[in-house]
Amino acid sequence: MDIETPIRFSDITAATPTRETLERDYAAINALFDDGDIAEAAARFDRLRREIGTWGALVELRFQQNTDDAEAKAALDYRDELLPTAQNHETGLKQRMLAHDDRTAIVNAAGAHAVALWELDVGTFRPEIEADLEREAKLSARYTELTASAQIQIDGRIVNYEGMAPYREHLDRALRHEAERKIDGFFGDNAAELDQIYDDLVKLRHGMARKLGYDNFIALGYKRMRRLDYGPDDVARYRDAIAAHVTPLVARLMEQRRETFGWDKVFVWDERIVDPLGNPTPLGGHDELVAAGQAMYDRMDPEIARFYEAMNQGGFLDLKNRPAKGNGGFCTSFDTVGMPFIFANFVGTSGDIDVLTHEMGHAFQYFSSRALPSVDYVWPGSETAEIHSMSFELLTYPHAGLLVGEAAAERYRRMHLVSVLQTLPRIACLDHFQHEIYAKPEMTPAERRATWRRLEHHYMPWRDYGDLANGADGGWWQEVLHLYLVPFYMIDYALAQCCALQFWTRSRKNYAVALEDYIALCRRGGSAPFLELVRSAGLISPFEPGALEDSVAEVSRSLLSS
Repeated sequence: MDIETPIRFSDITAATPTRETLERDYAAINALFDDGDIAEAAARFDRLRREIGTWGALVELRFQQNTDDAEAKAALDYRDELLPTAQNHETGLKQRMLAHDDRTAIVNAAGAHAVALWELDVGTFRPEIEADLEREAKLSARYTELTASAQIQIDGRIVNYEGMAPYREHLDRALRHEAERKIDGFFGDNAAELDQIYDDLVKLRHGMARKLGYDNFIALGYKRMRRLDYGPDDVARYRDAIAAHVTPLVARLMEQRRETFGWDKVFVWDERIVDPLGNPTPLGGHDELVAAGQAMYDRMDPEIARFYEAMNQGGFLDLKNRPAKGNGGFCTSFDTVGMPFIFANFVGTSGDIDVLTHEMGHAFQYFSSRALPSVDYVWPGSETAEIHSMSFELLTYPHAGLLVGEAAAERYRRMHLVSVLQTLPRIACLDHFQHEIYAKPEMTPAERRATWRRLEHHYMPWRDYGDLANGADGGWWQEVLHLYLVPFYMIDYALAQCCALQFWTRSRKNYAVALEDYIALCRRGGSAPFLELVRSAGLISPFEPGALEDSVAEVSRSLLSS
């Protein structure tokens, strides 16, 4: 793949749509459809969705870059008010196309998989939920604002939530404890509002589901995630597999860690520290890590290297932590120009490496599939997308020395593998929690906290909050933005990890073949459902009996032999 004429992020613009322009543009597309020009109608529909998507992504990104920016917040509010109107037009056109007598013509114009996705989409919207969708977006934005507002004093400094990461992984146990206590205090101080935001979101989503004819939000949530080939029962069996095969192994590793460090107990502030010498950290700061990333990708593959260089030189990386910057990391895209953008918060921990490789996996996949014929195909479902990101983390293992130093490379790999295992029970717990919450939307905040404590004991029996009042009261989950912003997303990480570990196992036998297979999967984008894409890469579905057990066993053998 060649990188075309370089484009810079600063050159990307998008016209702001209005209700009038949406009415005009969709009227023109509908007129083409009425005249029998299905192919041109589908092509213009695709272009319009790319234009609206680029505008929406720019607005969201600018808000996340500075949640204190009043102009960016006003633009986000306007977007959130307008998008339900856009969705109304979009759903109406999809319904018309799906109802057309000549199904073959529709499939030829849009693509068979896109048509299948549209059949899901039309079940997620009716005009009577427009105001509800706007309210949902505003509540989600409030969560982002609130958590980004944290100003925590520690070690003579004032830092935001992301800036606490180095203290949460510090070798000094007392400092780790202080860090977790102050984070717990921030969430405890804001617990009432966070409970209220979530209560409003749960009841709002349940109400939308009822208006659309569902018993509760679970079925609607799965459709909004565009899940075609599996459902809640499959996910429940996968959670059971995690509890059966991963939870005991992590408990064993926690006990080994307790003995190694000489602790009386493993508290929650101990869970992040894996290495007795301290978790390996990047060599240098932001600029050094970005440069080391280029050296690493140069070694991995020339195509990946050229793409990363274009991202860096074009200004498509925003990786430094700043006050008022949104928490976490993500990859977004501008579909009119076919370029992704990576947003992160570097703070000097191994997490900086994880986000650089994780989000780079997303970005490379998007760029690899940007020329697919439908905007519905450039991004796959999130469970497939996370295969790209998590596999990329693991495929960078041979080059870890460039990022942390050769002396620490093996320690970094071991720490990362342990973290992979630790994450799986936590994800299963978060997913199970959401299923119970949305099955019983009438739960009070106190009942939700009790539900979390019960499930946490099942999936993470080692977790001990000590004197952290909010965590002990069942409030830890409020740190997880996905529960507020993208319900039912969390399990996608665990599904993808089962597949990513298969790529890792393959890479240990033949790295070149594994990387070639990985790149081929990236190029397929979202052109098929999850399980079909998994099969196309020669991977075993995480829903197959023994698939997770086999993947975890390989990790266990590696950890126990090192």
